[in-house]
Amino acid sequence: MAGAVDLSGLRARADAARTAPPPGSGASARQGPPPGGSADAGSWVIDVSEPTFQAEVLERSLQVPVIVDLWATWCEPCKQLSPVLERLAAEGRGTWILAKIDVDSNPRISEAFGVQSIPTVIAIAGGQPVEAFSGAQPEPQIRQWIAKLINEFRDQLPGIKAAEQAAGGVVVEEEADDPRFTAAEDALERGDYPAAEAAYQAILDVEPANEQAGAALSQVRFLARAEQTDPSAIVAADADPDDLDAQLAAADAEMAGDQVEAAFARLVATVGRNSGEGRDRAREHLVSLFELLAPDDARVTAARRALARVLF
Repeated sequence: MAGAVDLSGLRARADAARTAPPPGSGASARQGPPPGGSADAGSWVIDVSEPTFQAEVLERSLQVPVIVDLWATWCEPCKQLSPVLERLAAEGRGTWILAKIDVDSNPRISEAFGVQSIPTVIAIAGGQPVEAFSGAQPEPQIRQWIAKLINEFRDQLPGIKAAEQAAGGVVVEEEADDPRFTAAEDALERGDYPAAEAAYQAILDVEPANEQAGAALSQVRFLARAEQTDPSAIVAADADPDDLDAQLAAADAEMAGDQVEAAFARLVATVGRNSGEGRDRAREHLVSLFELLAPDDARVTAARRALARVLF
């Protein structure tokens, strides 16, 4: 996976993480029941602090893997990655737990693991860090990463099978590696976005309905643009509504900043102000942003209706 982290240092510091202050009164209100219990979609996502780290991460990881999401409010890639992890945690139905840690409020935890940048995601199993990556990643890659983790520890951590039995069967299954996807993922690991885009497009040329490739392609294209996006693009676009390139760049900046509705509204308005090629560019850019979210996302539905009104 692109952004993979060398775990040698993390493992060496695992004992330091174990010496975090003793548990306090528990995690925040998002904490759910133990693995295997019944719960709503938010039950498998917990907010963890320094006083609760020992109990909520290390001790829980003796039952199921705990995936630690190290984030901060100012971190734009974190705003892109965290919702994906939360959605996948809900789908996992307790086979793993997502522990969210604000590094600004809990600096000793990130220091204990020697974290150099955020977002950083660390999988803890049996009280030890076992897998990690940094930076926002395409959802298909994260799904595959989690599936491998669950399959690796299914026979070692009793809570995984307990959660799966409660859910009525195996929740997370690892799919056989597809060499076409492997080539795309290798390109991402090299930071070669054009090669990754070409690899995913090649899959879609043969299998136009391949949802995994389609989703990954949209993510790769957005990640490539987002890396080049200047946050000041929003100010520039607001100052000149007729600058089409500025509007497209500003929408990307807003999307990266989790201002989804603002990005959609900006592009809908841009479609309405333009005609011909300019209108087509704005519409296509908006549709590409739709593809970053689930088709039934209420924000996508509302924006599609608004787009239809300005087009027809």
